[in-house]
Amino acid sequence: MNVNFYATLRQIVGQKTRDFDLNLPATLQALLDEILQKYPSMRGELLDENGSLYRHVHIFVNGRDVHFLEQGMQTVIDPADKIDVFPAVGGGVSNW
Repeated sequence: MNVNFYATLRQIVGQKTRDFDLNLPATLQALLDEILQKYPSMRGELLDENGSLYRHVHIFVNGRDVHFLEQGMQTVIDPADKIDVFPAVGGGVSNW
């Protein structure tokens, strides 16, 4: 399963895209578990103190945000799906 990482997450994994081996059928949660096993330092970037995905972290499956998928992290994914992981992004225009 190819996963694209963006911004600060890309620095953690060392490149834009990483491949993860999953037993199929797999869910987004299983993929996240595999990511965190391989990159434990990413836990604080993605999960809150209860182990839930931060609301400001976005995992997209074929362009659809997990926060808006009916099954959420239990959504079944396919190796052909496009998976993108975005950390919280700050910024904007300052009035200073």
